[in-house]
Amino acid sequence: MSFFKKFMLFLNVIVAFSLFLACIVPYTSSASLAFISLTVPALVIINMLFFLYWLLGKKIYLLLSLSVLVFGYFTLGSFIAFNGRSNTIADSETISLLSYNTLGFHSKYQVDWEKITSPEVIEFVEGENPDIIYFQEFEPHYVKGDMLKSYPYLANKFEVGDDESSKDLAIYSKFKIINNGELDFPNTYNEGIYADIVFKKDTIRFYNLHLESLSIRPNYFKKERSDKLFVRLRDSFDKQQRQSDIVRNHIDTSPYPVIVGGDFNNTQFSKVYFNIKGDLNDSFLESGHGYGETIKFWKFPFRIDMILGDPSFTFLSHKNYKIDISDHEPIMATFKLPSE
Repeated sequence: MSFFKKFMLFLNVIVAFSLFLACIVPYTSSASLAFISLTVPALVIINMLFFLYWLLGKKIYLLLSLSVLVFGYFTLGSFIAFNGRSNTIADSETISLLSYNTLGFHSKYQVDWEKITSPEVIEFVEGENPDIIYFQEFEPHYVKGDMLKSYPYLANKFEVGDDESSKDLAIYSKFKIINNGELDFPNTYNEGIYADIVFKKDTIRFYNLHLESLSIRPNYFKKERSDKLFVRLRDSFDKQQRQSDIVRNHIDTSPYPVIVGGDFNNTQFSKVYFNIKGDLNDSFLESGHGYGETIKFWKFPFRIDMILGDPSFTFLSHKNYKIDISDHEPIMATFKLPSE
């Protein structure tokens, strides 16, 4: 082998091993390894390129990337959905749910931070006309007048801490809420809420989650020492994992079938996602299409906002929006209960 091919093989071994590590992250409790799950799409693409490189050169080294790609597919699943575009029309037998992190009704652009976006957000939501709405980072005092008047039922968590607003949550519903409560996440402003909602003769428990934020921005990498940044992010991942345990335990004791959604602040390849998902179905994987991006970090797309449902429910549609108001984009799913 030439020096160049030896160097390529060395790089191939690194990225193949990295993807292998990412595959076992959901099955470990190591917060230090959680970082690598964020890079799965990039690792998959790079390994595919290495596979093609060795394939064209007719080298047996193609098995290195091929084997880890196959292993990754069966352990992590795909990050792209191939269900096509759904034109499902809501009717009396379906329930539609829209989830949106509103960034406190502020613009994601720092130059427009003082601009209040609640009129735009509410106009969009009312135009989509979902049956149920999840809001994260929700500031209730910006919802005024006749906004959301077609949603008579509300479950919420509104608090203001010392010199800082909490990560407020709200569930708006067209259907009657007969019970609601909170999931207390210790040592954080993040939290979860739930509402038991009656739809015809059935009761469903809806969870709206906002898991621990990583609180990272591109300029942090310039201002913060790398070792301190690593420790802070590791602590955030650790909190997320403990929060996911709280959510999973609560789901396991629910007397009703559940729908779980919100801002997970982590991807579908994380321990957090696998823990909460359990045997639930992912609306994007069931009926979405494309990459499913809900946020960009440094121009890289991530899917961190989710809607998960009881396996007895059938997801008929999943839609990702691009309205460019908050730093997150909203998602909406329509599902149907079993006939019996």
